[in-house]
Amino acid sequence: MASSREHTARNRHRGLVIGVDIGGSKVAAGVVTPGGSILARSRAETPDRSKSPEIVEDTIAGIVAELRRDYPVRAVGVGAAGFVDEQRATVLFAPHLSWREEPLRESLRTRLHLPVVVENDANAAAWAEARVGAGRGAADTVVVNLGTGIGGAVVIGGELYRGRHGMAGEFGHMTVVPGGLRCECGNRGCWEQYASGNAVTREARELAAADSPMARGLLSAAAGTPSRITGGLVSELARSGDMACVELLEEAGDWLGTGLANLAAAFDPELFVIGGGVSQSGELLLGPARRAFRRALTGRGYRPEPGVVPAELGNQAGLIGAADLARDALPRRRQGRRQSRIGSAVRIPGRRW
Repeated sequence: MASSREHTARNRHRGLVIGVDIGGSKVAAGVVTPGGSILARSRAETPDRSKSPEIVEDTIAGIVAELRRDYPVRAVGVGAAGFVDEQRATVLFAPHLSWREEPLRESLRTRLHLPVVVENDANAAAWAEARVGAGRGAADTVVVNLGTGIGGAVVIGGELYRGRHGMAGEFGHMTVVPGGLRCECGNRGCWEQYASGNAVTREARELAAADSPMARGLLSAAAGTPSRITGGLVSELARSGDMACVELLEEAGDWLGTGLANLAAAFDPELFVIGGGVSQSGELLLGPARRAFRRALTGRGYRPEPGVVPAELGNQAGLIGAADLARDALPRRRQGRRQSRIGSAVRIPGRRW
């Protein structure tokens, strides 16, 4: 008869899945339990983006093989920065890698001999926050990630909504200023040009380059070189009381709150979860965002107001979510295949589609 220690170990390893988070410069992976705990991690640098997709996929396969040596893994979930088709199989376009119509799921299945699910990285991170992070317990959650740009995802009725073609959640490219700043997407006035990490960095550098007396602290911290100013530096100085940096975050918070009010009009969520590097500024950003949100919210004063809270899982959210989505796609032993939480459309009881 197995000892209680052996029984505990078997239970701990039941349903283990590897989650992989692919960025422009790294591949991070971890062995994730059904409860969202990470038992082991590994990381490798992403090969130069000009190299072939096969080299990147070999890197993924290598890091997965390393983690599999010590754990009985059932599947692999991959979060990729880019457009992923509705079958969760093909990366249609990845801006930071050389994937164009790349059949990533099949390529990795051939190498790994395991079930593979491919998901957009923002969707994966959002799912983790909704299930085991800041959004746990809320049925309807919108997750907004503030990084270089703005990405995000929507969870409706406990289901991840991906849109008909798998491309929902590109919030950063909502137009908030018609004819405004040019965006990398080709349009003008996109939300991410005003509320993202890049927006904060751009405004801080422009202030410093203008030799404004307000920017003395920024210039000193950047050794007199505006190009050395980063969003992280702005947040650090704001926390220490630098008023120019506090104002820069307040301005970004105002734009963030305005965009959230637009999303509230579209989705009416119970909760907004704000993640990404810029969100680490905490209340310096979120306080102004909540105030701007309340000012711009449709029906303010006569409707329930969604909460606005910071994300909890940090940089691990992507791989935790990718793992959970891959686990969810596995067949259940007693009940056969269960319907995946991730549908191209979400059906809500009582609503006609």
